[in-house]
Amino acid sequence: MKIIEPKQSATALAITRKRYLMTDKNGQAVETPGEMLWRVAKHMAKFEEDKKIAEVFYERMVTKKFVCSGKAMFEAGNPGGIGQLAACFVLPITDSIDAIFKTLGQAAVVHKNNGGTGFNFSQIRPHGDKVKNVPHAASGPVDFIKAFSAALSKILQGAKRQGANIAIVNADHPDIADFIKMKVEDGTIKNFNVSVGVTDKFMEAVKQKANWALINPRTKETVRTVRADKLFHLICEYAWRTADPGMAFLDRMERDNPTPTLGKLEATNPCGEIPLLPYESCNLGSINLSEHVVKNKVNWDELKKTIHLGVRFLDNMIEVNNFPLEAIEKMVKDGNRRIGLGVMGLAHLFFKLGIAYNSEAAVKLSEKLAKFIRQEADKATEKLGKQRGNFGNYDVSIYADSGKPRRNCATTMIAPTGTISLFADCSSGIEPVFALTTTRKTFFEDDQANRPTKEMVIVDPVYQQFKNKFDSKVFVTAHEITWQWHVMMQAAWQKYFDNSVSKTINLAKTASVEDV
Repeated sequence: MKIIEPKQSATALAITRKRYLMTDKNGQAVETPGEMLWRVAKHMAKFEEDKKIAEVFYERMVTKKFVCSGKAMFEAGNPGGIGQLAACFVLPITDSIDAIFKTLGQAAVVHKNNGGTGFNFSQIRPHGDKVKNVPHAASGPVDFIKAFSAALSKILQGAKRQGANIAIVNADHPDIADFIKMKVEDGTIKNFNVSVGVTDKFMEAVKQKANWALINPRTKETVRTVRADKLFHLICEYAWRTADPGMAFLDRMERDNPTPTLGKLEATNPCGEIPLLPYESCNLGSINLSEHVVKNKVNWDELKKTIHLGVRFLDNMIEVNNFPLEAIEKMVKDGNRRIGLGVMGLAHLFFKLGIAYNSEAAVKLSEKLAKFIRQEADKATEKLGKQRGNFGNYDVSIYADSGKPRRNCATTMIAPTGTISLFADCSSGIEPVFALTTTRKTFFEDDQANRPTKEMVIVDPVYQQFKNKFDSKVFVTAHEITWQWHVMMQAAWQKYFDNSVSKTINLAKTASVEDV
């Protein structure tokens, strides 16, 4: 097999060396980026009868048409790694000290094995509730989130960086106001995103300015009522101050639950793009849309090829994965086989086609791309279902009555793709280009206090290439785009994708709470 080196900028090469290449005991790289990609391709094709598949995977990755998640790039086939390739996990939290600390122990194992974790803390009785007939003894969810944060901050993922987490507490929990204010008042919780779990009923109550019941999860009794709109305003105020909390729309998530009989989707992965059941995890990979443009047109045939290979690659990833916990292996490998095939390089695709991100043309093309990717991903999972068998929970899934074979319970999502888009020299996820020239602070893990140790100046390569070809209106950046266009872009992709979509909406420093 002839090793080819991917075309990479100096920044991309620095990221690759730092994050993905195998190193010796002195930290020196012992492989090139091309060799690393061959290691990954070979590992993902390990159990395939057709040995040519490894070469096909390799070609897609070396041309940067498809890139798997960074965790998988470092771990796959790396004898110095742990072989855990999935990026994100959800673990259950129930209302007992034993169960809470058992979950913390499991989370520690997941973090040690390179995973991020999501939790919903809403079942925990409120602060000051009684414990075994002792009044005012309960700690409440906020104290446990602080305990989880402190414990998990001590574990470095694969000695590379701290793991990410998300904590959700539902809007009807008596401690909800403390949860909303938690990050401002504490200041230590840096490794958790936080989101308020809300229902359609809550949003209706906000609109009506109605009273909203806060319910003790232990007794199921109303403790007190608050005005729903005031609670919503508190969420917005703190989101304005600290960018947290977010909101998890629980009913909306549940409407897309492919296996509702197995449990409710009450938590997501740390960046929110995959709602997962307890002990479920997800493998991620992204199509680089920018590399699917030929002569000012989208090359749909090449895109189709990448989608089918991407689905196969991610399904293989489940087979070759080394799962951190038996319960996760059961839920993922034998159960749902959920995968997340996403996209990045969308803004660069627009640059190459001469389309402004904040235009009807961009939204229309996004819908067309999203629909095409979803339809082809569904065809790919059906084909694999025919060849390899349905996912384990197929008979209790929403697909059971269709009679169509299906290898994976869900196939598509959009991740933030922060580091892998730098690896591929493309714009991240479905985001606009942040700036045509950026100074990026990076390599936080080289500093004990988690401060960046290097600055990189990044000039947008596609802008450089196309700036004389199109009118400057084409090259809009994140802060020049109003929030309405950000929302329309997210909606265009979400309309067709079966997991969720990670999207940043950039607001100016002058934005008000009302804007939020």
